Amino acid sequence: MRIAVTGSIATDQLMTFPGSFGDQLIAEQLDRVSLSFLVDDLQIRRGGCAANISFGMGCLGLTPILVGAVGDDFADYRSWLERHGVDCVSVHVSDTHHTARFLCTTDDHHNQIASFYTGAMAEARLIELGPVADRVGGLDLVLISPNDPDAMLRHTDECRQRGIPFAADPSQQLARMADEQIRDLVDGAAYLFSNDYEKGLIEQKTGWSDGEILSRVGVRVTTLGPKGAVIERQGEPALHVAPAPERGKADPTGVGDAFRAGFLAGLAWGLPLERCGQVGNLTATHVLERVGGQEYELGQKVFLERFGAAYGADAAAEVAAVVRCHHA
Repeated sequence: MRIAVTGSIATDQLMTFPGSFGDQLIAEQLDRVSLSFLVDDLQIRRGGCAANISFGMGCLGLTPILVGAVGDDFADYRSWLERHGVDCVSVHVSDTHHTARFLCTTDDHHNQIASFYTGAMAEARLIELGPVADRVGGLDLVLISPNDPDAMLRHTDECRQRGIPFAADPSQQLARMADEQIRDLVDGAAYLFSNDYEKGLIEQKTGWSDGEILSRVGVRVTTLGPKGAVIERQGEPALHVAPAPERGKADPTGVGDAFRAGFLAGLAWGLPLERCGQVGNLTATHVLERVGGQEYELGQKVFLERFGAAYGADAAAEVAAVVRCHHA
């Protein structure tokens, strides 16, 4: 299964605030917030939604096709991704802009305040998917993850015109894009990804009820943080997928991307939706245990042991037949 992952490619600058953001907010003055947080540390990591998702898929043994825009400072990052199985041939390199930057501060309760500078990402709107499909012999699925808004709309429209199934993942761009644009991104998607907060925001901005959205997409996948995930299809009972136990919590940045990586890997292997969600949950847990969206390792032996402990021997055997983790 040939999967193209479109979206942001960025450098993450991750900071930690030793306290609670909520304690610094005055309820009566939220319309004129002026705050500065003294942080404990700064860590610079590779990131961006599409790159994180592609990295996770590569770590699980697939060869995802990364589609996005970067600056001429991408050489080391490209090498890193290619070493982990990612096809970077279709990444557009800007002549004038640097690779995008994500600046995020996380408090002790894993609440986050973040900003994103687009940089070269704005040129993603110039990318056509047709040449990508021609190069690899066709595309079976295109993930439309957070990106330059015009690029997201262009990729979605091109998928419809070319008859390529697409997965909608508007998440971080929900606040930026107009209601009509969100409807354009969602309508007709084979898969719709969001977290539980974004689920409500999608319904608010589209004006569609939960039931109406289910009538317009194939599968709706909603992540629930420590409660796992829920998978819904029209006319069928919702499927709740329990979380995979973590061995500690370091930083939530990139957790949702890792879930998508695992879920898409399951689809590529032809696994049932429940297994896809389980692989997504365990991959996400690995990210939660590290600072940064690409600082984890997936070892074949340990991954299957943890999978079996979380979901049972039969489930682990089914996944063992297809998964080929990057590390032994």
